[in-house]
Amino acid sequence: MFNKFNRSIKENPLKTREDVTAALLQIVTPLESFFDEEHMGLKLDTGGTVYDEKTREIESLLRPLWGIIPLLAGKQNYAYFEKYIEKIKAGTNPHSPHYWGEIHDFDQLMVEMAVLGVALCIAKEYVWDVLTEEEQINLSNWLMQINDFDMPKNNWLFFRILVNISLKTFGMKYSQEKIDEAMEQIHSFYTDNGWYVDGYPDQIDYYVPFAIHYYGLIYAKVMKDEDRRNASIFRERAILFAQRFRGFFAEDGAAVPFGRSMTYRFAQSAFWSALVFADVEAIPWGEIKHLLLQNLRHWFKQDIFSASGELTIGYAYRNLIFAEGYNGYGSPYWALKSFLVLAVPWNHPFWKAEERGGDAPRKIVLPEARMIVERDSEGKQVQIFTVGLHCEPHAHAESKYEKFVYSSAFGFSVPKGSLGLRQGAFDNTLAISEQDHYYRSRYGVEVYEIEDDYLYSEWKPWHDVLVKTYVIPFMPWHIRIHQIETKRKLSIADGGFAISAQGGEILTDSHRIAYYSEKGISGMVDVL
Repeated sequence: MFNKFNRSIKENPLKTREDVTAALLQIVTPLESFFDEEHMGLKLDTGGTVYDEKTREIESLLRPLWGIIPLLAGKQNYAYFEKYIEKIKAGTNPHSPHYWGEIHDFDQLMVEMAVLGVALCIAKEYVWDVLTEEEQINLSNWLMQINDFDMPKNNWLFFRILVNISLKTFGMKYSQEKIDEAMEQIHSFYTDNGWYVDGYPDQIDYYVPFAIHYYGLIYAKVMKDEDRRNASIFRERAILFAQRFRGFFAEDGAAVPFGRSMTYRFAQSAFWSALVFADVEAIPWGEIKHLLLQNLRHWFKQDIFSASGELTIGYAYRNLIFAEGYNGYGSPYWALKSFLVLAVPWNHPFWKAEERGGDAPRKIVLPEARMIVERDSEGKQVQIFTVGLHCEPHAHAESKYEKFVYSSAFGFSVPKGSLGLRQGAFDNTLAISEQDHYYRSRYGVEVYEIEDDYLYSEWKPWHDVLVKTYVIPFMPWHIRIHQIETKRKLSIADGGFAISAQGGEILTDSHRIAYYSEKGISGMVDVL
């Protein structure tokens, strides 16, 4: 099963709508064996999260709908969808033993409600119309809970919007006040040139394209007549964002990994799919097609599926150390947001366009995102240099946001333990210890600057140690200059790009070291 499954999806050329449909079915079909009468949702595996087992099962049931609902909206059948509907009926029926229950403040189930809102908006005949009047009331009552409890003031606000506009469409009870309040807060996150922060001033990552812009474009399509002002705003911002975001992808389809929730994998390209859904040709359709499909091709070549065909937690391979506290066994199916493109008609210009690579600039300076993006002349590698990004409550935040540079070719490491350089895996960062094997790397800068040619930061690993760092990009290399003011005796290590330790060769002399492998070269030179 393992070899057969992976071979079929890896060999999918992803050229036509039929190919994209086949890829989706190849991903969701293995889930069918997990449907039973015992569980509220789907129990795909074991494992813990910051939310309970009931919620993990519901998440595993609803997240695949991000791909299945667009398939249905595009007038393509999926026979097993009846099983999903039966689970949803039972889950929203307060008299059912499988009732999903009352929610609470900051409940993970608010996240999962969003796809039901989208389903009601774009696939009414497959979801709403198959319910009895009592079942419709049950579903709307369960969804309405999203207005009664507090939630994080970030991309989650769109879940409230999507649920309320769907209920409004069917004349059910909803809250315009909650829609307006959430919309005002989302607009307050906007910075410039299409970029947002995700609720918190220093939190900028892939949630901008695959959450905020993604939901904004769905809103723009669904509410284009009723709320022309906001629909226009979301379209215009997405157009600006697209000009810069296309530079995050190498020619082989790989995007640059950084930030939290990397286990969502090919959700990286969901923004391009949302542009198609909203009929926004931000860049030529042929280039959008290439960016979306090439990213999917890249991902389907990676070892991201289990032996029985389910998506795993990790990045290019299963890796639980890499995970967030909210990454359950069903979480990776948020990646199916990239299949929103299946909702558009067969004669949409996207499907007719000839796929072609674009002309992304070699260098993009993004002060609003606190990044400099560079790519090599052939587009084989993209590097993102960051400074001033910070994400306090998430796992390995210092590794996911505050390294000096991130690469589409090399990836990055997170610590496996707290002792020593081996456990710390400090690629592309400066690691400092007080000669006690407990190393610290850049986390929470106090001062930062982004200029056209360099980035500068100041941070304190201890209150009386100041580290000033200049990073000067020149693709594929960069220069680092560190100035350290300290009264403590320190051990210091500067790490290069992470690279596989298999099958390579180390070359070194008095002032340089390099590791040569089939994946590339990672090296450092003492320019002094």
